Amino acid sequence: MDQQSRITIEPGKRGGKPCVRGMRITVYDVLGYLAAGMAETELLEQFPELTHEDVLACFGFAADAGRRTLVIRS
Repeated sequence: MDQQSRITIEPGKRGGKPCVRGMRITVYDVLGYLAAGMAETELLEQFPELTHEDVLACFGFAADAGRRTLVIRS
């Protein structure tokens, strides 16, 4: 399963925010917990429906979004 199939966007779910595999857990939730200092192992214990590959897909989604919004100034 690749990143594109792991991250889903549904207009009626979580306000159309990107979610992990159609669940109600958003990419922003996952990244927010990790940014706040939660270890991946703890995140996966708290949300047993998530996998390591889901976390990697969240990182990949964020990286792609960053590339799309990056403005190069000369």
